[in-house]
Amino acid sequence: MPAPLTIVIPTLNAGAALGGCAQALMAGLQAGLIRGMVVSDGGSCDETVAVAEALGAVVVTGAPGRGGQIARGVAAGNSDWVLILHVDTWLGDGWVAAVEAHMAAHPDCAGWFRLAFRARGFAPGFVAGWANLRARAGLPYGDQGLLIRRDLLASVGGVPDLPLMEDVALARALSGRLRGLGAVAHTSAERYTTGGWLRRGARNLWTLARYFAGVPPERLARGYHRR
Repeated sequence: MPAPLTIVIPTLNAGAALGGCAQALMAGLQAGLIRGMVVSDGGSCDETVAVAEALGAVVVTGAPGRGGQIARGVAAGNSDWVLILHVDTWLGDGWVAAVEAHMAAHPDCAGWFRLAFRARGFAPGFVAGWANLRARAGLPYGDQGLLIRRDLLASVGGVPDLPLMEDVALARALSGRLRGLGAVAHTSAERYTTGGWLRRGARNLWTLARYFAGVPPERLARGYHRR
């Protein structure tokens, strides 16, 4: 019986991060869970594509923009289930059992992982705790991963082709059909340590509030990437 899961990872100049993300997936490959990995690249000028090919991933390329990249990656797979992961996210111990349990018990729901940062201290714990509360309220972000059946994803219109907030738009489309998974996704803290935990957190909340207020994602993305 073919393995049921395709991993989809959007990338842009992420050659240094891709190996760590892939290494954390090895348990799924050994368990016969993963059919393949698709790296959807947005025009990297570093070694990202070469690293992806060395790892045995299918590589698809196109215009940058995470929503569109993820959609192209999903289209390149052929399994019943898809796990969308950010390249700076490493799945923690027990993730294979958590995914298998979700697939067996909740095929009509998408799943997300509990968030933790690869950093120590009060600030990382506080921000991760807030993120997990938000996810339990029905709004997980992309750095928590998204496990979803291909047909369920298609039924809500697929991954929105947005340059920013594609994860929020998809979570809203899946309202009532999202469940937490019994494992942790460890994500990089680099953006927070560089920009400041308080400042970065406030910026993310402000961006989310503006999106809910109707500011176009294209406009949000321009400001987000400039900063």
